[in-house]
Amino acid sequence: MSLNAYEARVSAPQASRPLVFAFHGTGGDEHQLFDLAQKLVPGAGVVSPRGDVSEMGAARFFKRAAEGVYDMADLERATDKMIGFIQAHADKNKGHPVYAFGYSNGANILAAALLKRPDLFERVGLLHPLVTWEPTAQPGLQGTKVLLTVGRHDPITPWDASARLHDWLSENGADVTLDAHEGGHELRNTEVTALQELFS
Repeated sequence: MSLNAYEARVSAPQASRPLVFAFHGTGGDEHQLFDLAQKLVPGAGVVSPRGDVSEMGAARFFKRAAEGVYDMADLERATDKMIGFIQAHADKNKGHPVYAFGYSNGANILAAALLKRPDLFERVGLLHPLVTWEPTAQPGLQGTKVLLTVGRHDPITPWDASARLHDWLSENGADVTLDAHEGGHELRNTEVTALQELFS
């Protein structure tokens, strides 16, 4: 898959520093999380793609029929395309560990890629993801460090769905940290701090 499969903002990693992928939420773009990624991991390379699906002008990584109702065929397309994109950048930067984080829709496409190809990543931050499908067992997750952040009153990502994802990741061997706040779908400072700890 091409390095240019997505419109993206890209910077090269310094010697021995990680390569960090950053995936925006619905309506964001390649600039939304780029600076945050650089602050989280100084000296890291950053790859921040823009979603290739437009929902009434808002960029997303895959189509949906309604809130929480995914177009599963398009999710499969998008997952395979993203895996190829990540692989191409990882191959270009061999020897640099690959970290990734995503928020909301960005967390969803990252989760889909992680569940299919966990070998691509060393550390992953899923910020308010919603996995609506039933994942199959994935032994390749063994030892992968995963941060899962949630709002206990999130109207978009229900708490029970987050709890199921946490349990599934743990059962499949991932080293999971859960950061939950009492709010909704908003990203809070505690989550950024937890992400920084994951990547440090």
